[in-house]
Amino acid sequence: MKTKKFDEKFDANKEDIIDDLDLSTARRVNQESKRINVDFPLWIVESLDREAARIGVTRQSLIKVWLAERLSLEQKNQRDAGC
Repeated sequence: MKTKKFDEKFDANKEDIIDDLDLSTARRVNQESKRINVDFPLWIVESLDREAARIGVTRQSLIKVWLAERLSLEQKNQRDAGC
């Protein structure tokens, strides 16, 4: 399929384009993982577990989301401050 035809199909939003993509070669940019160990006081672990259970996710997922949100906010603040 030519790019123009693909773009038209996508922009029209009337057909599913997933079958037109080769997902076997897809990759997520900047999504490589590296395992790290972090020690937290027990009260933090318990608080994380309660919050994770409350919203129905794992502790690890909660930590990842919260850290990503905070890092994103810090980057925005630095851009706004002109750093």
